Amino acid sequence: MSMADGNTSRSASARLQQLFEGHRLTPTQRRIAHCMVRRAADAPFLSSVELAELAGVSQPSVTRFAVALGFDGYPALRKHLREVAPAVDTGAGEGAYNEYQQAVQAEIENLRHLSLLLADPVPVERAGRLLADSRPLPVLGLRAASSQARGFAYFAAKVHPDVRLLDEGGTMLADRIDAAGRAGATALLCFALPRHPREVVDALEHARGVGLTVVTVADSAFAPVAKHTDLLLPAAVGTGLAFDTACAPMLLGRVLLEAMCDGLPDAQARLEEFDATAAARGLFVE
Repeated sequence: MSMADGNTSRSASARLQQLFEGHRLTPTQRRIAHCMVRRAADAPFLSSVELAELAGVSQPSVTRFAVALGFDGYPALRKHLREVAPAVDTGAGEGAYNEYQQAVQAEIENLRHLSLLLADPVPVERAGRLLADSRPLPVLGLRAASSQARGFAYFAAKVHPDVRLLDEGGTMLADRIDAAGRAGATALLCFALPRHPREVVDALEHARGVGLTVVTVADSAFAPVAKHTDLLLPAAVGTGLAFDTACAPMLLGRVLLEAMCDGLPDAQARLEEFDATAAARGLFVE
């Protein structure tokens, strides 16, 4: 492949990535999108049947994919791709990135946006005080958000006297929220990431019903959990790969930990005690 051919292919891939950005696609639709990115030069000339075969999906799935992008159908999407195909890539800037690099660049943009939001620290500081004052502190996160909740709970337990991780759904979830409320909890922290489980929405509605103040880290201020949240802190997820990437929500969770520590007067003493115990037990390899 010549240098010009390589630049053209990268340019086509970049245009496709830009077309897909901002759309909430199902896993099947993401498979189609990735297939198109890999076959960027051929994409404007593939029939819906050919694209379906290449992506390993059904032909109706390709049609629904086009509609999800805002087109009347796949012919309209292909027409659009043919119209923009002649664009020339200079070999510099975003067009020079492959699909993996583009996913990283998108996450960098998400982090920049989070930094701008944190220019006003008041919401995070308020959330930190709410979490610090809640004894116990339930931390909720199901499915895609379970790792965010688990990570927060792991570190929070080093400084907060009673953290209760709620990372499993089922009929007992409401019972565990009730138990936290009876034990004295005043707030609940939720991590809510797409695709949003209905169970999380129901759990937040229940938590507010028993008097808990709900603080939520979500991918958008317009997420389905918003109407059941007292204080929502948005942090966008990356959608450029087959599965969402959540660097910004993870970092926001660490920022919340910092804000919570500021509301716990004995946080530093607890950390020093843990360090001393860990050293005595030989927990970590230095």
